[in-house]
Amino acid sequence: MAIRIKARSGEGTDQLMRRFKKLCEKEGLTKDIKRKEFYEKPSERNRRNARKSVARRMREQGLLIPSKPRRGPGGPGGGEGGGGGGPR
Repeated sequence: MAIRIKARSGEGTDQLMRRFKKLCEKEGLTKDIKRKEFYEKPSERNRRNARKSVARRMREQGLLIPSKPRRGPGGPGGGEGGGGGGPR
């Protein structure tokens, strides 16, 4: 899968790179590179795929509602190390 980009007339290198990056994203190349960056044991891959499958099925049935992202410590109303004005 070779990706070729020809420079258009009057196109700068930054515009050319932007088009190249978009094509790589569209082809799924960057996602594939990130996935293969580290070795993943087959058992871990199977476990990850099973979790994704269960979540997909639950989402399709309407049982799983996407939740808001969780906040870590230090946010408003935080937990440990939240930065409140408590006793020392």
